[in-house]
Amino acid sequence: MTDKLPFIQAIFPMIAVIVSVAIGGWVLTTWLRIKNGYPLDGSWGQALYPKRDDEMAERIKLLSQESAQLRAELGSVKDRLANVERIVTDSAHGLDREIEALRGKNN
Repeated sequence: MTDKLPFIQAIFPMIAVIVSVAIGGWVLTTWLRIKNGYPLDGSWGQALYPKRDDEMAERIKLLSQESAQLRAELGSVKDRLANVERIVTDSAHGLDREIEALRGKNN
């Protein structure tokens, strides 16, 4: 028994490091799954979905509304950019005619 003691003392730190890394990896992957909304696995492989509360549902609703608003604004910016591109690429004569036509409508 005493001849095995140095071997056990030498290998024990390596086993402790391996177990610590494995547990740390499991904790990290579980945290990442929860953070990104992926389902969790139970002890028998069944999916355990994190519970959604009213605050999360409200946040999703607000983000969806903001996304729709930003998409509408992006469409408006695209239209304005198309008009600016048209003005820049038009010949100087055509632009002068359009400006004079607009001045005539305003008077």
